This record gives sequence, structure tokens and C-alpha cells, in this order.
Amino acid sequence: MDGRDWNLFLQPYEQAVEELKVKLKTMRVELKMREAYAPIEFVTGRVKKVSSILEKARRLSVPADQLEKGIEDIAGIRIMCQFVDDIHRVAGFIRTRKDLSLVYEKDYITNFKDSGYRSYHMIVEYPVQTALGQKFVLAEIQIRTLAMNFWATIEHSLNYKYKESLPEDVRKRLKKAAEAAFLLDTEMSSIRHEILDAQRDFEERSNVVSKVLSSIQDLYFYHRVREAAQFQMKFNELFEQEDLYGLKQLSYDIESAILRAKKNNHNT
Repeated sequence: MDGRDWNLFLQPYEQAVEELKVKLKTMRVELKMREAYAPIEFVTGRVKKVSSILEKARRLSVPADQLEKGIEDIAGIRIMCQFVDDIHRVAGFIRTRKDLSLVYEKDYITNFKDSGYRSYHMIVEYPVQTALGQKFVLAEIQIRTLAMNFWATIEHSLNYKYKESLPEDVRKRLKKAAEAAFLLDTEMSSIRHEILDAQRDFEERSNVVSKVLSSIQDLYFYHRVREAAQFQMKFNELFEQEDLYGLKQLSYDIESAILRAKKNNHNT
């Protein structure tokens, strides 16, 4: 293992992580466009550090020439969801993709670990196009809620500090915290519709405000300064009153004014 070029060894994994992040983020955008809601909150990824690869290989007794098959999470993708139900939905989307092959999956949500750890793991084989041709690399995709991720991050840090030998009192408190995190997820799921309605209302208002302000700037471009100033005053009033219906109507009125401005410019 001493003679291994680690930069060269890790390059396909780095490429796999970057490509999978882009593809999964694109899937999030598409789902949001289709359904006005995406089960994916955000996506992160990382390639395991060399020291962590060596430690895991030693712990699992993986020979130096078997790292590519023996260590399945050198490339790691993490998908965060708002609700527990979203996790299984996202897993379903990944399961049907044609640009990767599912090797196996582990449901640590239904069958959580003794420590309290909850997450959904999918080991996939992903084809990377290298300078020497196609190479298949293994990657681990973890799907979890924000609460599960917060707990897992803390547990990982503590395990690193105590060299995987947590004191009993810390272990008990961590398990209690895991139960509290899962209770939080359960409570959030019970008011899922209210949360989503509130998020949609916020996003709709944000989009309308952005559109109105952009359209007012367009009027200045067409030298309709007086109209633009009047619309700006009306916007300020409606925004202060939090009048979403009025803002939508204002948006239509400004669009009509822009169309008239374009028509006048064309005629002149």
C-alpha cells in the first residue's frame, strides 16, 4: 500500500461524487417544478479521507488490493429530507434510475441501530468515464431527515473522540437524544400539510414580490419613469399590508404597462 498513488486512486471517486451531486440536485429542481414540492431538502457529498480508508480497512480486515470492493463508502452522498415519508420516496426514485446500479440497501429507520442511529443507506455502483475508459465505483447514498443528520453528526464526533468506545453515560444520553429526534420527526410528519402549505405560501409571495420589482425595473428601461414610480409606491403599500392578492393584481397591471411600452417603442 506504500506505493499507492492516492490522488490517482481517489480521482474516480471524486468524479462520482460530483456527478451524483449534480444529478440529484437536478432531480430536486425537476420535482419542485412538477409538484411545487421536492422531497429532497439538499444534497451533500464527500470522498473519504485516506486515513479513514486505512482505519476502516484495518477494522474490517480488508486487504490492500481489495479496497475498491471492500470499502463501499469511499464515495459518499448524503440526501436530507424534511419528513420521514420523503426518505422512502427518494429511495424509490434512486432505485429506478438507469445511470447507476443498486447493489443493496439497509433500512436503519425501520430497523434502527442499538445506538439510536437512524438513516437509509443505499450502496450503488456508478460508472465513471475516465481517460482510460469506463470504471465502475461503489458509492454509499445516505438518506435521512435533518433531525437524524444532526444526531448522527454529533455521534460521529463523539465516536471519533472516544475511539469508538463511548462511556456508558454518554451512550445512554445519546440514545435518549436519538429518541427525542425521532419524536420530533414524528411530530413534524403529523403537521406535514400545515408546514407545506406555509412553505408554499411563503414561496409564492416571494416569487410575486421578485416579479413585481423586476417588472418595475423593466419599465425604467422603457423610460416609463412616472408609471414605474407610481407602481413602486403601490407596491410599497401592498407589501406593507401583506396583501398577496393585491400584489398579484399589481403584477398583472405592470405586465400590461410593459406590453404597451413595447408596442409604443415598436411603432416609433
